[in-house]
Amino acid sequence: MSVYKKILEYGGPEKFGDKLAFKTIDLHTGGEPLRVIMNGFPEPKGKSVLEYRHFYRESYDQFRKLLMFEPRGHADMYGCLLTPPNDASGDFGVVFMHNEGYSTMCGHAIIALAKLAYEMGWVENSRKGPLKIDAPCGRIEAHIDKQDGRALGARFRGVPSFAIDLDKTVDIAELGSVSYDLAYGGAFYAYVDLDRNDFELELDSHGYRDLIDLGMRIKEAVSNQGPPVHPFEPDLSFLYGTIFIGPSKNTGIDSRNVCVFADGEVDRSPTGSGVSGRLAIHRARNEINPGETMRIESITGSVFTGSVVEDVTYGPYKAVIPEVAGSAFITGFHTFVLDPNDPLSTGFILR
Repeated sequence: MSVYKKILEYGGPEKFGDKLAFKTIDLHTGGEPLRVIMNGFPEPKGKSVLEYRHFYRESYDQFRKLLMFEPRGHADMYGCLLTPPNDASGDFGVVFMHNEGYSTMCGHAIIALAKLAYEMGWVENSRKGPLKIDAPCGRIEAHIDKQDGRALGARFRGVPSFAIDLDKTVDIAELGSVSYDLAYGGAFYAYVDLDRNDFELELDSHGYRDLIDLGMRIKEAVSNQGPPVHPFEPDLSFLYGTIFIGPSKNTGIDSRNVCVFADGEVDRSPTGSGVSGRLAIHRARNEINPGETMRIESITGSVFTGSVVEDVTYGPYKAVIPEVAGSAFITGFHTFVLDPNDPLSTGFILR
């Protein structure tokens, strides 16, 4: 039986009287939430995960708001919906969602889904090959790291990741010229290395509000210079967020990532697609070689390990195949309902 058929067996549509029901499994990866939606949405229409993403965005966005927004979620909630794969060689597909809409790649979600598939028995214990997950940005291969038959964590090989511009600048009110790098790791980010800039910013909970404010201002300013262009897929051509890079206070850690994405969400993990893009930047600067690793922590202190698997050519770009590893944990099993008489049925967000 295919992995996707096993997923469908987990639970069919449910109703409580006149109330729609949505069954989910919640996890976190390095503190970053993931709400995996197991049922409640209709079967997708289309021929690929990118088309499924468009279908849900255009026709069922109210369900995203229901499960991401308060009172069932919060401003920084993240979720995903499992779909059929793009073709028979894949295991399943995934549509990512958040407070603003739908993203193209999410590394923390891939790590969580790989571990979930193993713990739920959707993948056989004896399986040797990778789990093949189709994301909007392309196929991701994930592996479970096991010890004594227990899943410790997961790692994934992402899509070709590449740097577009290094040492670009943008003018930000009250700060002046801000230096950044622009790179793609399944999504486009503007990377702001504090060592390459003259302003100070606390990359911890004390600087939380400042991180959101400045991250969104930089994202808007960089986007206004012209959105980044994906070499093959127009639907991937937008700036997803800003990643601040700073030093770590912990031994054995190379640096800290804090990602501000979507509508001011702050990633609690080091950001899997963001680490992928960073690997491409460091490779472009000859600061890392294939086979070498980096350990990058998040605002919560959780750590992803990233490495360059190999160099590749991707359209006009010199790119890398990244590998990113981390740990995820199940936090709960839930059934949410939509009461048609609820005046706040599709939720709200307060910050």
